[in-house]
Amino acid sequence: MDLKFIRDNPEEVKKGVIRKRFDPSVVDKVLELDKKYRELLVEVEGLRSRKNLGSKDNISEGREIKDKLKVIEPDLKKLRVKIDELLGLIPNLPLSAVPEGDGEKDNVELKRWGVPRKFDFPLKDHLELGKALNILDFDTGAKVSGSQFYFLYNQGALLELALIRFAFDLLQKEGFIPVITPDLAKSRYYLGTGYKPKGDEAQTYMIEGEDLGLIATAEVTLAGKHADEVISEDKLPIKYVGYSHCFRREAGAYGKYSKGLYRVHQFTKAEMFIYCTPETSEKMHDHILEMEEKIYQALGIPYRVIEMCAGDLGAMAARKFDVEAWMPTRQEYGEVTSTSNCTDYQARNLDIRFKRKDGRTEFIHMLNGTAIATSRTPLAILENYQNEDGSVSIPEVLRDYMGKETITVT
Repeated sequence: MDLKFIRDNPEEVKKGVIRKRFDPSVVDKVLELDKKYRELLVEVEGLRSRKNLGSKDNISEGREIKDKLKVIEPDLKKLRVKIDELLGLIPNLPLSAVPEGDGEKDNVELKRWGVPRKFDFPLKDHLELGKALNILDFDTGAKVSGSQFYFLYNQGALLELALIRFAFDLLQKEGFIPVITPDLAKSRYYLGTGYKPKGDEAQTYMIEGEDLGLIATAEVTLAGKHADEVISEDKLPIKYVGYSHCFRREAGAYGKYSKGLYRVHQFTKAEMFIYCTPETSEKMHDHILEMEEKIYQALGIPYRVIEMCAGDLGAMAARKFDVEAWMPTRQEYGEVTSTSNCTDYQARNLDIRFKRKDGRTEFIHMLNGTAIATSRTPLAILENYQNEDGSVSIPEVLRDYMGKETITVT
C-alpha cells in the first residue's frame, strides 16, 4: 500500500485490514518505524549537508561527521528494509461494495444461470468416465510424476486444446491480445502478485539454485510483462488472454472434493489480464466476469456467481467474484473461474504506472480472471454431458474444434 496514504488515513487502513481479518497492529508498527525513519533521515541529510559544506575547511569536523554517518546510515537502511517487510503484511483494502464476513461460508450468491440436468440413469463421476473412455489416466501420472498428476489421451487431449482455442477465439473478438507466456518467473514477480513459496498457503514450486519458480497462473507473467514501465493513458485499457501451464503445490489444501481433476498440481489455463485507469477498473472487473459467464453459457454448463466476502479475499484483491459450475456427482456447485480487481496493489509491488494526458503519473490498476482452466472445466463437461451408454456428448461450440459430436471409447 501507499505509505503516505497509511500515514494520512491510519484508522481507515486499520478498518480495512480488520475487514479482511488481518492483523491491524501491523499498521501501528509501520507508522512507528516510519516516524523513526523520517527523523533519522533528517539527521542523515543534515550531516551529509554539513560534510559537503564544511569538510574542506574543517578536516577534523569532516572526519567526525563521516564516522557518525558510518554508524547511522546502516541503521537507516535497516529501518527501510523493516518498513518494506511490514508493508508487505498489510493487505489491499477491500472496496466498500464488498460484503462483510469471516470466510467462505459468508460469501454471497449473486445469480444463477441454467438448470441442472436431471439424469434418469446412475451417474458416473469424471474419474470413472475418463478411465472408461481411455482419456484420463491418474495412475500413470502418479507413476511418472507423483500424486495429483495425470495423462490425457485421445479425445481428452483434444478436448483440452479445443477449450483453449475456443476461449482464445472468443476473447480475441472482444479485444483481448493472445499471449503465450513462459511457465517460469523470477521471485519478484510471483511474490509481487501474491504467490507464496513458503508457509501454510505455499503454492509455488521453486527451482533450486535459481531465482525462478514455476508459475501458478499466467497472471504472474502478464503482470511482470510491464514491470517498471510507464504506459501512456491513451493505450489503456490493455487486455491480454495468456496461455500457460500452471503449477501449484496446493500445500494444506486437500478437502472433501479434492480428488481427480478438481485439485491437481499441474494444468493448463487461459487467463484474462487487464491494465486500466483507476476510474475504469470497476467497469473492467464487470467486463471480465461477463466474459467468464459468456464462456460457460456457450458451453451450456449451469453455474452460479459468488462474491467473496471481505474475510475471504486474500491479500491482493480489493474485490473478487467466482463462477461455480454445477457438478452433478457432487450435487453442488464448484469453483471453475475467479476474477479479482487488485486495484493498484500489484502495480506498487512491480512499479507499473501510467501517464495521464496532463503529464501526471499514477499507479495503474490491474485485474485478472480465469477464462478456462483445463482441469475443472473438462470435469464439468464430462459429468454434465455424460450419456447412459458411458459416452460423453461434446458441447456444440467445441465440435468444430474436435471434429466430432461425442467422446466414445477409442
